[in-house]
Amino acid sequence: MSNSNPSMITCIVQRGEADKVVEAAKAAGAEGATIYYGRGTGIREILGFKGRFIKPEKEIILIITKGEQTDIVFEAVVKAARLDEKGKGFAFLHSIGRAVGFL
Repeated sequence: MSNSNPSMITCIVQRGEADKVVEAAKAAGAEGATIYYGRGTGIREILGFKGRFIKPEKEIILIITKGEQTDIVFEAVVKAARLDEKGKGFAFLHSIGRAVGFL
């Protein structure tokens, strides 16, 4: 692998939201993504009655990016998922020290 400083964007959103997030990431330069399903805990219990409106089923999106495209793809993910709104989900970055099979 070339020295492209790869990163991984992890984004967790409500069930049914992942496709639009992945499309936005691809439009911003990502080559693809992996989506899998999970179940969230924590905030629903803290919110009590209000927490009943937050579905526990989540979609987890993993996107590997080259260093020069990471910020652009990350911002596209944040915008598409509306992560600046409370309860919509969250995203974070991981540095990858070494990767194989990624161009």
